[in-house]
Amino acid sequence: QVQLVESGGGLVQAGGSLRLSCAASGNIFSGNIMGWYRQAPGKQRELVARIYSGGVTNYADSVKGRFTISRENAKNTVYLQMNSLKPEDTAVYYCNFHKLIPSYDYWGQGTQVTVSS
Repeated sequence: QVQLVESGGGLVQAGGSLRLSCAASGNIFSGNIMGWYRQAPGKQRELVARIYSGGVTNYADSVKGRFTISRENAKNTVYLQMNSLKPEDTAVYYCNFHKLIPSYDYWGQGTQVTVSS
């Protein structure tokens, strides 16, 4: 079992920045992927960014160049630095811990990010 605790959401004006954090605890095994997904009202949950335990990263096209994902393996924590925020970034952001073997997903409770125009 893995527990995820998120922090860092809030309200910000367009062009501003926010930093999300997600700390994982419990049965943390090597060989995992930590990432952030988001879900806006009336839309499906979508991948924002993810980072493998070895450091490889993937980003959604819509956030490339604006968001940066990073992780501290010693703390089992993943961060999402969000710069140049846009109103269309408004969503509930969910932390995800994907265990590779066997494949299983754990989710955080979600944190609201609201970007005003």
